[in-house]
Amino acid sequence: MSPAERRDRVLADLLEHARADPAVTGAALTGSLADGGADPWSDIDLVVGAAGPHEAVLADLTELLTGRHAAVHHWDLPVARPGTVRVFLLPGGPEVDLTVVPEEGFGALGPQWRTLFGEGRTLPPFPDPDPDPDTLIGLSWHHALHARTCVERGRTWQAVHWIGELRARVLTLACAARGLPSSHARGAHLLPPPTLDALAATLPADTSRQALVRSLAALTDLLRAEIAAVDPALARRLAPELARAASPRPPDAPRT
Repeated sequence: MSPAERRDRVLADLLEHARADPAVTGAALTGSLADGGADPWSDIDLVVGAAGPHEAVLADLTELLTGRHAAVHHWDLPVARPGTVRVFLLPGGPEVDLTVVPEEGFGALGPQWRTLFGEGRTLPPFPDPDPDPDTLIGLSWHHALHARTCVERGRTWQAVHWIGELRARVLTLACAARGLPSSHARGAHLLPPPTLDALAATLPADTSRQALVRSLAALTDLLRAEIAAVDPALARRLAPELARAASPRPPDAPRT
């Protein structure tokens, strides 16, 4: 059985179970299965509305996935809304993101929504998961400074962490500036080839100090270019600080 066939069988089983439960008031798909963009690797993102306490419906569907479908592990994702998002790993895939909400909270929070049965409520849209450009720029220079400090302190793996965080913010900024999906790098593959080549050059070859310094310098160069495209005046003001962030002092250099 192919991954897509396995996914479709699990989804059909979930929906059959949900339709048979009088406490379930509706079900909808979100994510790529909702908008026709699914491929063989797409997860199941299912939202279920429940009359009365939603915990009973959640427990019933959890038993289905852990019993009949032998889920390897599941955990709850904290969310700032009534209900529960429970994430399941099934053997060999797929991942199932099951959201069970009270019936008054059953409705689209974004464009990726397809009601399968029941009636969705009109709800305020879910907040944009990505910060605004000014916050992204601020996070980027913050991460660059922390990366430099970690390199100077000789804290290799902490430097690797901050360089990775900086790359993620620069990637998000690049996507957002071009009107591409920016959350979780969903639009990264659509960036222009020169930008992707520049991002590839920021990957450290290893964890040596030389490789980390080279990676940090390439990232700050790319960050300056991305900031200049959004706010040229701010890019000019930040240029000296980013240049310093890209040039950690040698280990034996005196601190002034």
